[in-house]
Amino acid sequence: MTADVEVADSLASVPPSQWNALAGDHPALRHEFLHALHETGCACPDTGWDPCYLLVREGGALAGAMPLYLKSHSYGEYVFDWAWADAYRRHGLDYYPKLVAAVPFTPVPGPRLLAADDGHRALLARGALELARREGASSLHCLLPFPDELPVLESAGLMPRRGVQFHWRNAGYADFEAFLATLNHDRRKKIRQERRRVREAGIEFSWIAGGDVDAGLWSFFTRCYDDTYRRHLSTPYLNREFFARIGRNLPGNVVLFVARRGREPVAAALCLRSATRLYGRYWGAAEQHAGLHFEACYYQAIEYAIAHGLEAFEGGAQGEHKMARGLMPVETASAHWLAHPQFAAAVRDYLRRERTGMAEYIDELREHAPFRHETVAPPARNS
Repeated sequence: MTADVEVADSLASVPPSQWNALAGDHPALRHEFLHALHETGCACPDTGWDPCYLLVREGGALAGAMPLYLKSHSYGEYVFDWAWADAYRRHGLDYYPKLVAAVPFTPVPGPRLLAADDGHRALLARGALELARREGASSLHCLLPFPDELPVLESAGLMPRRGVQFHWRNAGYADFEAFLATLNHDRRKKIRQERRRVREAGIEFSWIAGGDVDAGLWSFFTRCYDDTYRRHLSTPYLNREFFARIGRNLPGNVVLFVARRGREPVAAALCLRSATRLYGRYWGAAEQHAGLHFEACYYQAIEYAIAHGLEAFEGGAQGEHKMARGLMPVETASAHWLAHPQFAAAVRDYLRRERTGMAEYIDELREHAPFRHETVAPPARNS
């Protein structure tokens, strides 16, 4: 049967059931999540994210898909290429537009070539390259794919790149104290002190599934989220409509951790979840309290993962400080193609040297694991 490749500027015409059958149990790749980003004005042409979803159809049915965006900047990606863009600029060349396969504003590793077999994955990779050339893009970037997709991407001509995130692994802990028991004395003491300060401030937490978050709480969370960005002199990527929409349309995949002092909410953190993993995403606070950030963003998430028997908690992009909370370094991947031959050669050489440095960096991080010497840290993996 002949496969047809097409480009869609919206998921409105794609049946959610067909897209989700390819996306599997990955909440940030579900039709409801990606379509909400577009429909609520968060990832759209006006914000520099021009959707051009790549679709493979056989007999009218969706056999493959790739979340692609033509971009006019490098914000909201978490795999950084600012130096490459600057090098283009200094040589009088245009780096933008570029073509990016990613989930906007969401540094969660996952499949990017959504298909059941390598044949259709290869078709998607080739189709993305053809689209990049047709659109006059300087480059194609596949961000945070699963490692098993790299051979297909490399065969299509993309160059692999390595990165690092910090993930917590569940070793079958009975409760949070059982997890703490695996850490060295100094780490256990520090975490208990941080948690005690939050309790002494009169703050208690509740876990609320997305479908049970009311309008008032979404408004409160959005104010906190906006404030976090403004404190860092940045512009928020997402809006209240988006948060409320994914809570409503993905009720089992969204969890809001709400901190209250008395009856009033004072902070909140939003996570996504699958059947096996929890993904830390956004947080904010209306009041500043010692230890509140770590409690809301890490300790509550770990407790939730233990209570629900989840395999892992992914803490998001960057952050060596996460190791002190039991999150260990995990190698991540990306893949890149540049149309300009000389720049492609320079980047290839840079990536080769960067890979060596990244491997040494991860080894060094693991030497400073927070676990007791007699405790074997649970294996870390990103899929």
